[in-house]
Formats: sequence, structure tokens, C-alpha cells
Amino acid sequence: MVVIDQLLTSDEVKVVREALLKTEWENGDKTAMGMASSVKKNNQANPNDPIIKDLANELLGRIGSAPKVVSAALPQKIFPPCFNRYSESEEYGYHVDAAIMRLPNSNEVLRSDVSMTLFLSEPDEYEGGELIIQTEFGEQQVKLPAGYVVVYPSSSLHKVTAVTKGRRIAVITWMQSMVGDVTTRQSLFKLDQTIQDLIKEGNTSREHLDQLHNVYHNLIRQFSQV
Repeated sequence: MVVIDQLLTSDEVKVVREALLKTEWENGDKTAMGMASSVKKNNQANPNDPIIKDLANELLGRIGSAPKVVSAALPQKIFPPCFNRYSESEEYGYHVDAAIMRLPNSNEVLRSDVSMTLFLSEPDEYEGGELIIQTEFGEQQVKLPAGYVVVYPSSSLHKVTAVTKGRRIAVITWMQSMVGDVTTRQSLFKLDQTIQDLIKEGNTSREHLDQLHNVYHNLIRQFSQV
């Protein structure tokens, strides 16, 4: 599980939220598959709305170019972002994301390796609505400032607790990684972040940094499924 600070600035979040005021919303259970549909109680913006298509395309570019997202997920394919809204008493019970998703208006499919939530509401705008992710270290509770992102393995059980006051608005998407194995992907992320930290500190020689880059990229060559 990786948190990315401020993928969107506060001004950018404001623009997105103002655009969402002009969109159509529909019952979220229409988009859930299998058992997930019975525990999903929220609203989702109509993906065919031109406003939503424009917002999704803009976010696709931002997600695909965000260094820490790329480092954590190594995305090969990204599902068009979906916008959801939880009002009072709405929630999404424990579920696992579908392993295979068909890309909209396409015959192409995506294997969901990495899930992502981008928060558009500030934590003090609503009560409840925490994203709970089951991990090997127990349940992790996530409630981030607007514009912040959390990415986590799509294979994990997770839920959104009931909103008891206010309204929670967020963006969700899924990615097929070039490296399907979560443990290998986590190790590559740690290695890349260590290299970036060494570059920032400026105390490591260029020769040693080149050697680390060589190891990192050769590991990606070894484990990538492209």
C-alpha cells in the first residue's frame, strides 16, 4: 500500500468537483460484478457523460505520468477513472476487485493488479467513509486529504465504511502492471525509491548510481510481462 501526496492540487480538485456538479449520477451497484453488487451502496457518475469522459482522460494522463504511481504500479494499462459518491448511510462492504475487466467500448481486457483511490473530499467534510484494506499486517484504515492517492493490490479484500455525515467523493481506477507478482513489484518499488533518495541526497557517486539503475532496469526486463 503506497500513499502519493497531492496528485492534484487544491485548485485542481476544486475544478474537478465543480465539473461533477453538472454530471449525471447513477446507482453504483450497476457497475459491480458478482457478489460485490450486493454490498455496494453508492452513486457513480455516468461514464458516458461527455464531462466525465473529459475528466477521465485528463486524469489518465496525470496518473500515467506521476513518478511515484509509475514506480509503485509499473502500469501497462490503466482503466478509465471512475467517479463515485457516498452520501449518508451509503457504504461498500468487503469485496475483492474483479480480476479481469473489459475496457469500455473495446474488446480489450485488463488484468487488475493495482487498485487506486484518489480522494476528492477533505477528511473534515464527512464522517465515516474510511477505506479499509486487509493486509498481512492487519486492517489498514485510509482517509486522505483531497488530491491525495492510495494504491494497493487489487487482490486484497477492502471496503468503504458507511458515511454517517456529509458526502465522500473520490476517483477509483485499476491498473495492469508490467510486473504481475505483487512481492516482486514491491521490491522494485523499494529499490527505485532508494535510488531516488540517494539522488536527492547527492552523496552517492554517479558510478554507483549507474550501477543501481542497471540492476533496477535489468530486474524489470527479467520480470516484466510485455
